[in-house]
Amino acid sequence: MKEIDELYDQVIVLKRNEFLKIGGTIDTNIYLVKNGSLKIYILDQENEHIIRFGYDQDLVVSLDSFLTEQASDFFIQALKKTVIHRISKNKFVEFINENEKNKRIWISILERLILQQLEREIDLLTTSPKERYNRILKRSPSLFQKISNKQIANYLRMTPETLSRLKKA
Repeated sequence: MKEIDELYDQVIVLKRNEFLKIGGTIDTNIYLVKNGSLKIYILDQENEHIIRFGYDQDLVVSLDSFLTEQASDFFIQALKKTVIHRISKNKFVEFINENEKNKRIWISILERLILQQLEREIDLLTTSPKERYNRILKRSPSLFQKISNKQIANYLRMTPETLSRLKKA
């Protein structure tokens, strides 16, 4: 996505545990992770529910806030020192409207996000912890080199002990 990488208007460096976005705020930017890693999550009372991770050339966006320009419940937080490029919505919309090729790029991004979300929903609703582990291992094998087991276990909706047992099996 070289074309998109050239749209950034700001480089942001986040320290470990620093927030890019907190729940209840509006964020209409798109971010490209250059290095490091982020987690996207929501809070349910005191419990954190990780929805997604971002690392190594991933686009990260609070999509609901981006599309509606309304506040979102999502938190985006660095898991370690992370460098990201910020692309403003205005600049991105200009890019999309420049030509058909750019519109197809946007549609492709949206399709991937939707398919990832559908796959995740199916995982959480219908499969056992072992099946969820195997699916994520197949889908994103590098996740286990970049994200801690505790965070992955939260994402997979299992205890760290269950994840540890599955990894050993």
